Amino acid sequence: MSKPTTGTVRLQKFLADAGLASRRKAEEIIQSGRVKVNGLVVKELGTKVTPGRDLVVVDGQPVERAGQRRYILLYKPPGCVTTLSDPQGRPTARGYLSGVEERVFPVGRLDYDAEGALLFTDDGELANRLAHPRYGHRRVYLVKTKGVPDEGALRRMVEGVRLEDGPAKALSAEIHEKVETNTWIKIVVGEGRFHLVKRLCESVGLPVLRLYRPEFGGITVARLRPGHWRDLTPEEVQVMRAAVGMEGGEPGRTAMAHELPKAGRRHGHGPPPQAARHAGTRRPGHAGDQRAFEENNPPSGKPRRSDRPERKEPTGRAGRPERTPPSSRTGRVERPSRPGRPPRRGR
Repeated sequence: MSKPTTGTVRLQKFLADAGLASRRKAEEIIQSGRVKVNGLVVKELGTKVTPGRDLVVVDGQPVERAGQRRYILLYKPPGCVTTLSDPQGRPTARGYLSGVEERVFPVGRLDYDAEGALLFTDDGELANRLAHPRYGHRRVYLVKTKGVPDEGALRRMVEGVRLEDGPAKALSAEIHEKVETNTWIKIVVGEGRFHLVKRLCESVGLPVLRLYRPEFGGITVARLRPGHWRDLTPEEVQVMRAAVGMEGGEPGRTAMAHELPKAGRRHGHGPPPQAARHAGTRRPGHAGDQRAFEENNPPSGKPRRSDRPERKEPTGRAGRPERTPPSSRTGRVERPSRPGRPPRRGR
């Protein structure tokens, strides 16, 4: 528990700082009547509380300000929802965070069939700033589309199009990579509107075959397989907070990654099983680290190198004993060639 403070804060900010939910979700919890302050139900968003003095209870459980924060980057695979629970019983992204006991929540969302970087944290203030367009957080996506897109289509996305919920545009749209008969397009947007990237592409006639977010807040999913996660380093957290005006930084200075990792290969259908490994906080930087990372994070179904049995030298083909020549077998004598006839040539 952190030290009590003498200042008052808004109730939704207090709940977000406690790691209960993002600030927007905290507002919904308050308006639904699930919050009590000093024994009284509070539904008004403007209510202020004094941390360390007022008793705040949500669903019968007291809420305290969190101490040390948790920041987790997950490579969300396709075939799972971003919400913490799903009434339809579909897999959730939270289910891949095995061993995480903190009450973390996702920042923003990725579509059910989308994949890539997804941040989980209990830092409500950071989550609010990353989600609000006012703080200039830019979102980078790679879209796989059929054929080679027309330059005019990419230009129309940047100039702006009208969608059913109002005008929208991309900050940039350019060809990233051409692969066989398809093309990866790099699209950068400044807001997290529902299905925004898909609708931008569809509005200019570009079919979306695959949607991938290679980085979030300048932190990429390099060396992470779909369904795996790792903790952010203190340096990464500081950079991310400074990019949205925290830690003395200036809002709108999000540092996008220079090299974007490619999307993971898809094997079979559906998301990977929810028994993801923790990739660790140390990122492999040289050959020794890379080998250790690969040993601790083998592909699904493949045992670790340390768990593999020792290989034995085979005695013959497929482990069978060497075959003896026909002349040495019991009861069989090699037939001599007929006199006067030349020996048979090998085929």
